[in-house]
Amino acid sequence: MLTTSQRGRVPRTAHSPATLVPREPVTREVLRADELALRWGVSEKTLERWRNEGRGPKYMKLGSRIGYPLAAVFEFERAAGRISTSERDE
Repeated sequence: MLTTSQRGRVPRTAHSPATLVPREPVTREVLRADELALRWGVSEKTLERWRNEGRGPKYMKLGSRIGYPLAAVFEFERAAGRISTSERDE
C-alpha cells in the first residue's frame, strides 16, 4: 500500500532519478471499448461484433486491449450523419 507521500508520484526505478517527481497529466487520444460503448449507448458486445464484421470505427489492439483513436471515432460519427431517412448506405 502506498503511503500518503507516495500517492501521485512516479515510482523509483533503476532508470529514474533519485528524487520522486509529480506525474504530469496525460492527454488521452484513445477511448477504451467500455468508454465508446457508453458514449454511443451500445454494449461492448456490439462493438466486438462490429469489429468482427469490419463495420465499426477503426480500432487498435495493443496486447489484449482494444482502443479507438478519437480521430477515428469522430470520423465514423461524421460519416454516420444523415439528413433524410431515405438516404441509403453506400
